[in-house]
Amino acid sequence: MRNYKIDVLRGISILLVLIHHFNIPYKLHDTFLGVQIFGESLSTLIARNGNYGVTMFFVISGFLITQHTLQRSTSLAQINLKDFYIRRIARIIPCLVLLVAMVTVLGSFGLKPFMNQAPNDIEVSYGLTIFSAFTFWMNILIIENGWVNYALGVLWSLSVEEVFYVAFPILCLFLGRGEGFIFFLLAVICYAPYFRSLHFGEESGAYLYHYFSSFDGIAIGCITALIVQKYSGTLPNKNLIIGIVSALMIALYFYAPIKEVSTWGISIFALLSAVLMFCFAQNPQAQAQSIFAKIMVWIGQRSYEMYLFHLIILGLFKVCYFPKETLPAEKLMLLPVYFILVFILSWAIEKYYSTPLNRSLRKGLIQSE
Repeated sequence: MRNYKIDVLRGISILLVLIHHFNIPYKLHDTFLGVQIFGESLSTLIARNGNYGVTMFFVISGFLITQHTLQRSTSLAQINLKDFYIRRIARIIPCLVLLVAMVTVLGSFGLKPFMNQAPNDIEVSYGLTIFSAFTFWMNILIIENGWVNYALGVLWSLSVEEVFYVAFPILCLFLGRGEGFIFFLLAVICYAPYFRSLHFGEESGAYLYHYFSSFDGIAIGCITALIVQKYSGTLPNKNLIIGIVSALMIALYFYAPIKEVSTWGISIFALLSAVLMFCFAQNPQAQAQSIFAKIMVWIGQRSYEMYLFHLIILGLFKVCYFPKETLPAEKLMLLPVYFILVFILSWAIEKYYSTPLNRSLRKGLIQSE
């Protein structure tokens, strides 16, 4: 059974990413959202740290992968490698293939947001870009060459996740019987802020996009799932804890650009996200009651599709409305249209493509499905 509160957290995460990416080409500081608050425009405060949404995604992903593994196999050491990889392929690859196909077709019409560029004056072939997408090192390609393809840039985080999950079941088999797996996760969590400090503020973005800059969020999610499995009591003052943690996350989100506090900020945000996950796991059978919660659940359940395909919509906007020439009133018109189109496209892909293919692949390749 799905935990609706986790879907709500997913919904919040993807909305942070969506507004962040919209504000990059269509800066909203010259609209009514540009009202000054503590020396910064409101639009900047809301949009500049959207990458924290990806941090939350990493924590949620690590938590759910570990929790589902424990539910299916009773212990990490009993994980079924074949079934694990089939489930990952069935969920990830159909949308990845569709995204690459759409970008390739749109790029063939000469639309720049879907064609390879050379932002650092380094030419990268489209074939190599596609190869990096399917072999999960788009993040390294971006670090070394810049954002060579606008619409495929989102695949940096998919690269981080999938490389972690290539190793995950193997580590479970070899380290899952004792405390070895936990020690490994703790080592990853401790190393990440040190790695980010080594690349602090670099224009390459290595402090944000590298594997070792991001693995700690996934590892924190994994450990949280293990703690939830062991904890059998009722968490006292749960709502108070959720309120305090949420306030701290909001404060950190608004505090400073992620680039300035990446060394410790990403880890703290991930840890706070994990506390929320632990609280939400206390009553997983609860159902969404309010309209707001139901809307956020709907968004959260399609967050993967929204994440992969929202730059298709933004890329088409950039073709029709050149960002530097777009008037403030036009930006405010485009913003709700952007969200509506992303929601419609993602809903259609999820309903008629990704979910049916996911189910079909799992049913055909996994005996127990």
